[in-house]
Amino acid sequence: MLRIDGLNAWYGEAQVLRDVALEVAAGEVVTLCGRNGAGKTTLLRSVMGLHPQQRGTVELRGKDLVRVPAYRRARLGLGWVQDDRGSYATLSVTENLTLPPQTGPKSWSLERIYEMFPNLYERRASPATKLSGGEQQMLALARVLRMGAELLLCDEPTEGLSPLLVQRVGEILRMVKADGGTVLLVEQNLHFATTVADRHYLLAEGRVVESMNNTEVRSRERELLAYLGI
Repeated sequence: MLRIDGLNAWYGEAQVLRDVALEVAAGEVVTLCGRNGAGKTTLLRSVMGLHPQQRGTVELRGKDLVRVPAYRRARLGLGWVQDDRGSYATLSVTENLTLPPQTGPKSWSLERIYEMFPNLYERRASPATKLSGGEQQMLALARVLRMGAELLLCDEPTEGLSPLLVQRVGEILRMVKADGGTVLLVEQNLHFATTVADRHYLLAEGRVVESMNNTEVRSRERELLAYLGI
């Protein structure tokens, strides 16, 4: 589904990503782990076409995306669940969900969205600014599911959420996987990551330094938590 090779990215003269190479197969959930500043968000932004200072190869289903703008990447099946939620502040929950176009055959209906996110159903007429932080995070995820993205790029979707909402995010991601969807997930909660993901890439100073499966992550959990500073 996604292949990245030799990806480099800069902010001005400061290099953030250094020859990153990774692959995500169709139907996989793969996490990106690393300390703050390791380049995880920049990597997702580069895949989505939102980071202009980059060089390297990014392919979606074998199609080179380097010269493809972000809006066309969305139409090709990429969905961006950003860490700042990105809701339309003055629009209602329902308007936030129905304004973006449905771009793929895996689009969730409003009925399914509201079934899986009952809080959003209860607040469906409320503007996004009136939602709690957790509800805004649910709205950001629901909006991408409504669009029908084939590959979800999720930037720390559990950050700041209650344990109950973290559990709900896990249920949603496992459902996406069961439906044949693919997820590239930035996540610092290692325990959560091992409950939803197939594999994990560890980033350090802008490089992929290790690839691990769930068994390896669980056996090294203390070491990895100490490394991540959690």
